[in-house]
Amino acid sequence: MKRLVAAIATACLCTAAQAQTGKVVKILVGFPPGQATDLVARILAERLGPALGETVIVENRPGQGGSVALAALAKSPPDGATMMLSALASLVANPHLYKSVGYDTLRDFEPVALVADLPLLLVVHPSVPAKTLSELIAYAKANPDKLTHSSSGNGTLSHLGMEDLKRRAGITILHVPYQGSARAMTDLIGGAVTVGLDTVAVTQPHIQSGKMRLLAASTANRLPAFPDTPTIAEQGFPGFSFSAWLGLLYPAGTPKDLVEKTSAALAKIVQSAEVEQKYAALGAVPRYAPPAEFRAFLKDEYQRWGAIVKASGAKVD
Repeated sequence: MKRLVAAIATACLCTAAQAQTGKVVKILVGFPPGQATDLVARILAERLGPALGETVIVENRPGQGGSVALAALAKSPPDGATMMLSALASLVANPHLYKSVGYDTLRDFEPVALVADLPLLLVVHPSVPAKTLSELIAYAKANPDKLTHSSSGNGTLSHLGMEDLKRRAGITILHVPYQGSARAMTDLIGGAVTVGLDTVAVTQPHIQSGKMRLLAASTANRLPAFPDTPTIAEQGFPGFSFSAWLGLLYPAGTPKDLVEKTSAALAKIVQSAEVEQKYAALGAVPRYAPPAEFRAFLKDEYQRWGAIVKASGAKVD
């Protein structure tokens, strides 16, 4: 934790110092400093500035699960001075959850590049007598009132992903939403809730300490950090795969040559050994996709998560 705090402080000082010289380009982040999306943004900003010949800083605008920042991006001039590192939820889940988010995901932005995946892990409190997903499902069916699962909030990926899994498995587990992952993990450790689905960054320390038992990974392939842990797809749910992907966007109408230049710079950054190592410390996995591929992916994900939200019945005021 001390290393993480130091890394945040260094990144903040670095971007603040950069902002004093030259043209400033902002990367908006819809979450507070110190969260995974923010830390990935700072890793990218530090390297993207020199690549573009500009000063690139991170500006945090938390609120509405990242949608406040996306709404601001949609209203920004398409001059290359403002971009955003957005997570899955704000782009493809929130528009189906909230009455209004202030933007149209498929029309108001220029996708630049996918830059990272934040995989999720399915964990249980040690008191739960299950060491595999199939055993958890069997226990849930035999004891429909005993299990509860935490999430970092209504409509978050940790909530919607679990709702999708429960629906596919035909089980009932009571959802307990929290304000962020920290409190959710605290209560899972203490046994106040018994099941969780959350990012590697917040679950890994507790898995290693034995305070949680790891059952499965949410990704299509096994994670390098947990090579012996099968995925959810491997354990009876073919095609089940998701992670909290992160992508960089400009406002709609940004010149195509600038979009392509930024994406090409990100390709080199994201696929470098140095960034892969820094990502690993955050529980993130490098993932690059250029503008056209990102746009097509975004359309597919928008439809996919719209269906998941509808099936879950989740709504956020």
